[in-house]
This record gives sequence, structure tokens and C-alpha cells, in this order.
Amino acid sequence: MFISSAFAQSAPAAAAGGDLQSTLMSMLPLVLMFVVLYFVMIRPQMKKQKEHKSMIDALAKGDEVVTVGGLLGKVSKMGESHLGLEVSNGVEIQVQRSAVVQVLPKGSIK
Repeated sequence: MFISSAFAQSAPAAAAGGDLQSTLMSMLPLVLMFVVLYFVMIRPQMKKQKEHKSMIDALAKGDEVVTVGGLLGKVSKMGESHLGLEVSNGVEIQVQRSAVVQVLPKGSIK
């Protein structure tokens, strides 16, 4: 009789250690999901933003660019946050620097 009651008291202590392990194992898929999310979505997006920023910083007068709205033009004026874009002879518009999505090779716009 004493042996069975001692046996019953020691069993929950062993189960408590197992609960910690089962808790960690149940969190493992969630952690793996965040790791995969970082490498599949977050890291490439950060790389793309860095490349876009360096492209915008490298803009100069005379560059031919495409804006987010699809306008093609030649950079005629440079400002801190805006560009003067010549879209036709004598027609100049102002756009934000961040609206530029692509720099075209020289001579693309005729």
C-alpha cells in the first residue's frame, strides 16, 4: 500500500518535465513558419527597397525614366524630393522622386 501511494506521487513530477517538452514541440511549427516567412517574403522585399532607394539616389539630369503611373520622360530638374520631368517638347511636370520605378537606357524616348 505504501509503495502504490509513493508511486502515485512521483508520477506527476515526471509528467511536469514532459509538459515543457510538449509545449516547446507545439511551438516549433510556429517558429519555423516565421523563419520561412522571413526568408520568403520579408528579406526579398527589404532587398528590393534598398535597390529602389539606390536607383533614386543615382538619378541625374538627362536620365530617361518611367513613373508609377506609366509616364515616360526625361529628368530636367532635380529637387530634394521632387523631379521636373519633361514629357514632351516644352511640357514639364513635377513628380515625386519615389514615383520613379525604372531608369531607361539613353535614347529610349524619341
